Amino acid sequence: MSFAACENAGCYHKLQIIIHYAYFNIPLNNNPALSPVIIFQTPILQIIYKIKSELYTMSGRSITVLILCIVAGTQAARCQTITTELLLPDSLTHPTIHWKMQQAPERPFSRRAFLVPATMVVFGAVAASSKEGLRNIDYNIKYEIHDEHLPVRTKIDNILQFTPAASTFLLGIAGVKGKNNFRDRAMIYGMSMMIMNATVFTTKRLTQQHRPDGSNFSSFPSGHTANAFAGAEFMRREYADVSPLYGIAGYAVAATTGYLRIRNNKHWFSDVVAGAGVGILSTDLAYYLYPRIKDKIFKNDKPTTSTLIMPTYSSGSFGLALSRTF
Repeated sequence: MSFAACENAGCYHKLQIIIHYAYFNIPLNNNPALSPVIIFQTPILQIIYKIKSELYTMSGRSITVLILCIVAGTQAARCQTITTELLLPDSLTHPTIHWKMQQAPERPFSRRAFLVPATMVVFGAVAASSKEGLRNIDYNIKYEIHDEHLPVRTKIDNILQFTPAASTFLLGIAGVKGKNNFRDRAMIYGMSMMIMNATVFTTKRLTQQHRPDGSNFSSFPSGHTANAFAGAEFMRREYADVSPLYGIAGYAVAATTGYLRIRNNKHWFSDVVAGAGVGILSTDLAYYLYPRIKDKIFKNDKPTTSTLIMPTYSSGSFGLALSRTF
């Protein structure tokens, strides 16, 4: 039935009444005029009521933190260098989804790529240096996530910070081809870590920002978060041509790392936001610089030569195995 026919039959007005009743939680069973539509709309009404109930159980600051995390995660997991086209299946009996990736011209430091992480760094710096205003966001989020509940501290963030980068190398070893070979990946990631660590530890020494738990004055920016987001951007750029889901997964782990740093009372919200921006920019800068110095580093490199270094474990001892193919 067309929309015009539905509107003439009164369905449009019934839908308005249903939504209105669902919002105010008014039962509809006593209205026989709506009974045919109620049967069809009951699952939708249950979903709406469930979402409304869940939101009512959350405080205002919790909803704010949730929105900030969603916005930061989705913006950071940007895929500005690729165009994604979803191809619908021809058969409904065996539905499949194919990702068709079309690579746009590489622009490592375009304005759009630079804007999000740069804004995160600026926000974190301004909030950390303020006495009021943006600084109140740090206090409110600290109270909401840590002080109000006093959660038990966890050390899983010490592992999660390396997960995106480690997963990128493991995917390559497993046969999932990315943008670069193993050697180039290692060089790019190494450059990213050098830039990130130099920026983070120099800034920590200069700012002398106290941690929320008062343990020391090395709070700004968050090194764990910077490391995690550098790895997430590394994964996104390596596997952007394969599927955007790799980048989204990497950024989800990185965002969890930042959240746990606040939950463990080790960092302010501004520390985490700035650390995320530093990590993303470090990896972007590494991808920008490496192609320009690659030929100078590997002047006599032969295409038939490859080197692989792998960790080994035997009889309780760890080591390294070097494999070179000529």
